[in-house]
Amino acid sequence: MTATAAPEQAPAPTEAPRTPELPPGPRIPRALQTVRWGARPMRFLHDCRERYGDVFTVKIAQEDTWVMLSDPDDVKQVFTGDPRIFHAGEGNTILLPLVGDHSVLLLDDDAHMQQRKLLLPQFHGKRMAGYADLMRDVAVAEVESWPKGTPFALQPHMQALTLEVIIQAVLGVREGERLEQVRATLKQLLADVMSPLSSALLVLLGPHRFRKMPLVKRGLAPTDELLYDEIARRREEPDLAERDDILSLLLQALHEDGSPMSDVELRDELVTLLVAGHETTATALSWAVERLARDPERLGRLRDEVLAGEDAYLDAVVKETLRLRPVIPIVVRRLTEPVEIAGHLLPAGTKVAPCIYLLHRREDVYEEPHAFRPERFLEKPAGTYTWIPFGGGVRRCLGASFALLEMKQVLGALVERLEIQPSRPEGERVRRRQITLAPSRGGEVVLG
Repeated sequence: MTATAAPEQAPAPTEAPRTPELPPGPRIPRALQTVRWGARPMRFLHDCRERYGDVFTVKIAQEDTWVMLSDPDDVKQVFTGDPRIFHAGEGNTILLPLVGDHSVLLLDDDAHMQQRKLLLPQFHGKRMAGYADLMRDVAVAEVESWPKGTPFALQPHMQALTLEVIIQAVLGVREGERLEQVRATLKQLLADVMSPLSSALLVLLGPHRFRKMPLVKRGLAPTDELLYDEIARRREEPDLAERDDILSLLLQALHEDGSPMSDVELRDELVTLLVAGHETTATALSWAVERLARDPERLGRLRDEVLAGEDAYLDAVVKETLRLRPVIPIVVRRLTEPVEIAGHLLPAGTKVAPCIYLLHRREDVYEEPHAFRPERFLEKPAGTYTWIPFGGGVRRCLGASFALLEMKQVLGALVERLEIQPSRPEGERVRRRQITLAPSRGGEVVLG
């Protein structure tokens, strides 16, 4: 018999390459989406998730295209993804005109990691414990000066308080005419940054064109002059090595090649710390009191435990405030190459946005998600990918521990010393202040 050759097998069919595509989202024009995002951001987000689910696309003015994510698994994929692909710095360009090119918030890849290593030691361990007394002293002095028996908007006064803490902790300026000068200059900068005109121009022009405007350059000039002057003064201080403020510590920090931080680097990081550590914490504190004032039982429990020297419930109140009323609604990463997320192959250049607000209100994660219930964080610790007011992964906010400590010190000082009642029974709505979400009446209460 003659052997016969086995028939050749046909080659396996190859799958056609997938074409990157965006998830569905609102079909209204970009301009109308921008208006909705600016005027009623929470309603806009709720409406989109109701119609499109946990993943949807929105288009906002100069922000290109955002793919919103609110499933914990998708958020985890972004936060644990390769930072060379998930660029956070490129996702934060809205901050460029204020914080500058060298801010850790705007850097990516090796440049970000090198700068983060210089900053991180200032926000951990014994350094944090050392700031607690400063925060407490500033808080006590401030709250004891507040008016009693009349409707009182907390937010401007919380801003003054947190600015004082930041000036002293970051710049180490703690008394005299110099403190007054620094305080006045930074207050003016922050007023300019938060003005409706600045907000509108930034949205219409985008950060790169906005920063070139003479109006913007003139507005930043006094702060830049003050900071460069303070840097030069501090370099000459004979006790630099003994000081514990962040500026002095950064002046002694060295890059991997042994070089110190440049004046421009220091300026950009100082503005980042001064602004990011001021407005956001003041807003969160205003929300905490706004919620507590309408919940006498929980306010009473908090006061009792603070007076007893306990802080577990205080910590839970802070966490619940940041869950229910996150100051920033989203975090953003720009994709440097196509990535599949939630079954969608997203094209390079897409900005993926873990949505803090929607994630924090998931019924499958939080029972009664719209209720203010601090006890939930006594029953179960905050999840890494389900409680994200400070973002996550290697880009988690450097000042998170500082902000949490400050909120606890300020709330503790306030509830120990004052009675708190709401000025009106109805709760306050969310109002946009630049990129933050603040109480519509500034956290208005009546103190006693």
